[in-house]
Amino acid sequence: MTERHNAATWLVDRHVEAGAGGRTAVVCGDESLTYADLQRQLWRVGRALTALDVRREERVALVINDEPGFPAWFLGCLRAGVVPAALSTMLTAGELGGIVNDAGAGVVVCSAEYADRLPALAEAAPGMRAAVILGEGKPEDELPRPVHRFADFDDDRELDPASTRPESPGFWLYSSGTTGIPKGVMHRHVDLQATAETYAASVLGIGPEDRCYSVAKLFFAYGLGNSLTFPFAVGATAVLNPARPTPAGVAETVSRYRPTLFFSSPGFCAALLDAGVEPDVFASVRMGVTAGEALPAELYRRFTERFGFPVLDGIGSTEALHIFVSNHLGAERPGTSGTPVDGYEVKLLDDAGAEVTEPDTPGYLYVKGESIATGYWCRTEATRAAFWGEWMRTGDVYTRSPDGYWTFLGRNNDMIKAGGIWVSPAEVENVVLSHPDVSEAAVVGTRNADGLEMVVAFVVPRSGHVVEEGSLEAHCREHMAAFKRPRQIVVVDELPKTATGKVQRFALRDRL
Repeated sequence: MTERHNAATWLVDRHVEAGAGGRTAVVCGDESLTYADLQRQLWRVGRALTALDVRREERVALVINDEPGFPAWFLGCLRAGVVPAALSTMLTAGELGGIVNDAGAGVVVCSAEYADRLPALAEAAPGMRAAVILGEGKPEDELPRPVHRFADFDDDRELDPASTRPESPGFWLYSSGTTGIPKGVMHRHVDLQATAETYAASVLGIGPEDRCYSVAKLFFAYGLGNSLTFPFAVGATAVLNPARPTPAGVAETVSRYRPTLFFSSPGFCAALLDAGVEPDVFASVRMGVTAGEALPAELYRRFTERFGFPVLDGIGSTEALHIFVSNHLGAERPGTSGTPVDGYEVKLLDDAGAEVTEPDTPGYLYVKGESIATGYWCRTEATRAAFWGEWMRTGDVYTRSPDGYWTFLGRNNDMIKAGGIWVSPAEVENVVLSHPDVSEAAVVGTRNADGLEMVVAFVVPRSGHVVEEGSLEAHCREHMAAFKRPRQIVVVDELPKTATGKVQRFALRDRL
């Protein structure tokens, strides 16, 4: 008989059944949920899904802040055998609509502050048949589909979980590709447990008394592990904050809730230093973690010297679900990604596909582990390019030192990782080119003074036009998420190109 496994029952029901239902699972503002409270919320979501006629393995799109409603709906879907697709709250209505349409999600659940995006979202996703709003917001325009409030679904009677298996379709996370078209990364129920039993156990040494706070939000694979999988796996507490992270807001949250584990991006570490946050704010933190982009050695030194706790930098991906190469406590080496996490194997291949065995020789990074995704939704070509049997091609170029430390060199494509989030040059270029004064555009990444990557747009004006930087910045602000916007605009007479007309991005990077 095939073993039964449901990610939600493993993360929540297991603690209640063990007599730990009174432990605090989530704190957010003045709200607090025990594991028993959260279990009742999962029953409530399950009955809401039945009332909405959501069937087994159907997708439900979540546009939810870091608030108690996120774990309730994400895990409630999993418990019911439904596939939650967690989407970025940073995207515009049009961007969200395109993803909802791609996922074939019939129901969208959103935090109240995003209710005004529903009309445009619904227009872009004609297959959406209903929406559920958490809180008191409402769409600005009339929606030609039913709009419900979660408060209206008040039936939280006990409900049996779906009879899922470890291999059952679990959840989707969306990751941008080199073309800028988001890809649905498909994960199984067992993948969450896999990251808890590898990274969280061997690197974090997490226990029930820990309190986890993550700057990265729950809709990221990184944030999902930090604020849901890892604390819930051991009966610990997740500290959630629905607000967009700012140094002042993060400092206030850390001061109030005293987390023991702090997860950030290198860029936000730089922002905390620049903001002059006092060191004693982080007195409760026993360990910090960074991921999303490489942590420069100098930034590591400045941050750890000021705040006094160790920071473990590592590399992960949406496809691997969390970090698979990491620095380890007591063995940190600044400027490197550390060593492979227990449970994962990594290797380097050269251009011919042969394994690179010589130390300090660049190669393309591949990873193997239990948490690797099954592929991309309806992206056959991309799936075949990335997933090679048990191995997954990350798209990163690395070296390995003689004593086994792995160092990031760059990527084998033109993707940019700004603020720890993938940005497609093609997607940004499309928006820039839609400005009436722009004839051509090329977008590349460059490093700022802290060694962190940022987006730069080179633009060629249309004949007889002048590109005003302020006008172009306003145009980008209106049509794309903040993390994608160019932080520098360079007006040029022409773009460097090959004989076949391809833009030579390396020449633009060299110029910067």
